[in-house]
Amino acid sequence: MMALRQLGFLKLNFRREETSDEERRVLALFRNRAELKKAYGELQEEIYRLKDRIKQQEGATQRVQEMLGALETRLGATETAFPALTFYQLRRLWQTGRELLQRFVAELASQQEDRERRQHLAEHNRRQFAKRQAAEPRLREAQRLVAEEAARLADLESRRGRLQRFWHYFKRRANEHAIVRTRAAAAAADVSLAAASAAVEEIAREPVPEFPGLSLDARRAINIAAVAYAEVLCARLARTQLVMQAREATRHREATDEYGSRAECEALMRQIERAHDLLRGGANLTQEVKQRSDRLKQLARYRAATDTTPTAESLAFAEGEALEGDADGLAAARMPNVLAEDTWDLYSVLLR
Repeated sequence: MMALRQLGFLKLNFRREETSDEERRVLALFRNRAELKKAYGELQEEIYRLKDRIKQQEGATQRVQEMLGALETRLGATETAFPALTFYQLRRLWQTGRELLQRFVAELASQQEDRERRQHLAEHNRRQFAKRQAAEPRLREAQRLVAEEAARLADLESRRGRLQRFWHYFKRRANEHAIVRTRAAAAAADVSLAAASAAVEEIAREPVPEFPGLSLDARRAINIAAVAYAEVLCARLARTQLVMQAREATRHREATDEYGSRAECEALMRQIERAHDLLRGGANLTQEVKQRSDRLKQLARYRAATDTTPTAESLAFAEGEALEGDADGLAAARMPNVLAEDTWDLYSVLLR
């Protein structure tokens, strides 16, 4: 009977283990089901987002096709083809000015960054030299003390070897005390030497700090030069209406019929072609930009101490000075405030 009861208990225990395993499997199944539902929901959301993007792209593609169709229609007729050509040539003129500004700012930033990187490295080297100048004398002093204590200890140990007679007892005892003190002093000197050596090695291992980028003054100077260069480009076209016409062309996505007849369009396109040559011409460019930059630096005001771009209002006084000395004075009046009007997309090329 006892044996049967024991077997019964064993059978009952096995059933509990089987039930526990089944419960774990059921829980794992529910967890997997929950994870699958979550993943399915995320995939559904992603599908909705992709479908929405496809619709947006289809709409954009449709608009582009409509624009191409309208352009094809315009180019197919003589009375509308020449205004369309003039429209896109004006847009290209504006783009040329923006590209010249971008290249100008990029070159100035690259040159200034090279100078400031060299200056940054030179300042680091000067700091390192000053630290070495302070640390190396301590190292030499520690080395001298170690050498002196080592020589003193060697001398005391040599004297101890000569004090072997019984009447040297008191001298031997004094010598032993001196040896103990000298060993302690030598140990302290070794510690000082190790610390001084570690300090020198730490200075040698110190890395060059990361270059923080162009300084605030440099970015302000480059931005002022960019504004001056934009004014120079406008001044070269100040006797025409091309800057205003190019700006208006960039504000529209499709060509307009406001450029007149075929003869008028051809005359305007010849004028645009000459304007490209004037913009790309480099004669006296450096001197003109420098003169305008010097004047703008005196006028420039900033809203905050960390701003790199001056306020447009502070440069408004430069408008009438664009062609100083012009005989009729009419062209100067047409010079825009390039910063206020964002001429040549100036804000997109200024450094932040």
